[in-house]
Amino acid sequence: MFASILFVLISFVCVAQSTPPPPMPPPPPGLPIDGGVLAGLFLGVFIGVRKLLKR
Repeated sequence: MFASILFVLISFVCVAQSTPPPPMPPPPPGLPIDGGVLAGLFLGVFIGVRKLLKR
């Protein structure tokens, strides 16, 4: 009886020792922000010039 319990416990330990998954690839580099920054800059200049011309 002791041998069967030991066999069951050892089989659980052997099943639990699976290989870990491979490491995740590194994240992609950050996205460029130049498109949005330039659009915001042009929009701000446009609104500023329009307000200055209304004075």
